[in-house]
Formats: sequence, C-alpha cells, structure tokens
Amino acid sequence: MAKLGKRTRAAREAFAGKENLSVEEAVALVKANATSKFDETVEIALNLGVDTRHADQMVRGVVGLPNGTGKDMRVAVFARGPKADEATAAGADIVGAEDLMEAIQGGKIDFDRCIATPDMMPVVGRLGKILGPRNLMPNPKVGTVTMDVKAAVEAAKGGEVQFKAEKGGVVHAGVGKASFDEAKLVENVRAFVSAVAKAKPAGAKGAYMKKINLSSTMGPGITVDVDNAVTE
Repeated sequence: MAKLGKRTRAAREAFAGKENLSVEEAVALVKANATSKFDETVEIALNLGVDTRHADQMVRGVVGLPNGTGKDMRVAVFARGPKADEATAAGADIVGAEDLMEAIQGGKIDFDRCIATPDMMPVVGRLGKILGPRNLMPNPKVGTVTMDVKAAVEAAKGGEVQFKAEKGGVVHAGVGKASFDEAKLVENVRAFVSAVAKAKPAGAKGAYMKKINLSSTMGPGITVDVDNAVTE
C-alpha cells in the first residue's frame, strides 16, 4: 500500500468519526482542510432516490448560486446576424454557426456552457452525440435554447449552475472555491440543495434526497445532514 502524504493523513484524521454534520459544520471542515497550493473547488454530491432510466424520474435544472462559482466560465453561442453580435457584446467567448459546429466535430471543445438560438438547433442537433454525454447540449428547459442570448450569457458568466442526475441518481456540482468566506459557501450549498429539492420529479417514490456529501477537489468527503440542508 502506498504511503499517505502528511496533508492527506491530517485531512483523514480531521474527518475521522464525523458524519451527518450541519451545512455550516461541513463547510468549515472542508474549507479548513483544503490546503493544496491551488484554490480548490468545493464540490457537492447528492444521492437521490430516482431511477434515471425512467423519463418521469429524471432530475434536471439550473440554479443561480448567490455568490457565484468562482470559476471563469467559458461560453459558446450558436447564433447568426444580430444575435451573434448580441452574444459577443454580452461576453460570450466563442460565437459561430456552421464553423463552430465543424470545430466541435474536429474535437475542439474549449467551453463550459453552450447556448443556441432556436433557429440554430438543426445545426446543433448534429452534435448530440458529442455534446450530450458532456452535458453541454443546449436545452430550452434550462434556458440554453433562447432568443434572449444576452441574458443567457450573463447568467452563465454570473454563476449559474446546471445540474442533471447521472446514472445511479447522483447529482454533483461545484458550489464555490475554498477561498470563499464560509458564509458564502453555506449560502451556495443551501441554494443548490434547495434547487434540487424543488426539481423532484413526479415519478420519484420513497425518500427523494437520500445522502449529501461535501468535499474539496483534493480532500476527503463528509456527509451532511439532509434535514439540515433542505430549507424549502
């Protein structure tokens, strides 16, 4: 067995025997043990009581974190004419049409959010097998297929987070940076949990939110008390 480093041992010792903490306690513990040389992301994972193989149990949505994510979000927009100009003015990093489609088909995917005007969807639709598995496919349900390009770009740049239940019913996302104040991280965590709670699908049976785990990029995870985290 490989020998654990000093930082890893210290983190494990700090987390040992602790579970189902309040959001405030969990944030404080994770933040205190995010000691890497870079600014670690604070990540949340929710284990939901859903079976994503059934359409009526799919969980998907979007939430604007009150204190942003701390991440520089790169946004690509499929648009033409005035809407392309609007996207550029709003701060989009990449704007295009068929040329952008060809770049993506060639393997160039250097963006974190993809937005499209409705008229561009026949072009974007050809990229389903590429963008879909990366959760980058524009979708009207989360506001990324829209004529209000300016608002969509600004929301993405301002800390809006999309979420989607993956296989096994797990939803995960980054909810800020370890350098954030504890109070701001707590606000972000509660906002994210609340959004997932409100996205409960009609087909969900039994306990919906089963487990919540909070961690930093390089640190161990800690479970959060579900009743304490859900504030809806």
